[in-house]
Amino acid sequence: MPVAGIDIGSLTAEVVVFDKGKVVNSVILPTGANSRGAAEKAMEKALHESGLERSDLEFVVATGYGRVSIDFASKRITEITCHGRGAYFLDPSVRTVIDIGGQDSKVILMSDNGRVLDFAMNDKCAAGTGRFLEVMAQALEVELENLAGLSNQAKETVSISSMCTVFAESEVVSLIARGLPREDIARGLHQAIADRTAGLVRRVGLEEKVMITGGVAKNAAVVKALNEKLNLNLLVPEEPQIVGALGAALLAQDELAQKK
Repeated sequence: MPVAGIDIGSLTAEVVVFDKGKVVNSVILPTGANSRGAAEKAMEKALHESGLERSDLEFVVATGYGRVSIDFASKRITEITCHGRGAYFLDPSVRTVIDIGGQDSKVILMSDNGRVLDFAMNDKCAAGTGRFLEVMAQALEVELENLAGLSNQAKETVSISSMCTVFAESEVVSLIARGLPREDIARGLHQAIADRTAGLVRRVGLEEKVMITGGVAKNAAVVKALNEKLNLNLLVPEEPQIVGALGAALLAQDELAQKK
């Protein structure tokens, strides 16, 4: 029977409908100012595209920072557990998950059977997250989706001294005013994210294979900088942004199996 996982993040809401061992459909929508409303819209869209009604779902697991606002969820589970489960489903050889979302980042260490052993999380500020990249793209006057391409054109790397979003924005504006190339600044920003993320990795240790999830995994320059910093080859899922929702759907399936 179909189940669903819903991941309500600070910037986007993801829904995965899962049935008979595979993903039936997935949806990604902006969260906006109303996480509950975004959850409703994302779920309705996912169900419509799947040819299902709300009553067809046997179990729904909600995760993400906005999970407490999802009143139609059967259960709420932390994003650490959900991202670990989703990554393990996609590749059972994964032992470390690096998740960089809209306003937090986390590193999860997993056992051979996919159980979470340890994790480190940066949830005190938006440094090195999707929101950080959004603000820096605006400061550089480039579309967010073009930021990685701009970075790839760099001839040098401009060091960014601050990772606080507010201070880093001021620093970028100052660097532009000094005439430094925007592409060099962009590379410096991606390098700064890699440095900060590597600090989280050091807190929990690193076991290969390593998968990167979350919306920032779509930024090829961040992935490249992390590969160089950690001296490895990160696994990037086909759609890294839905891994948390996928894990939630898988846990919904587990819950349903236990009830039966």
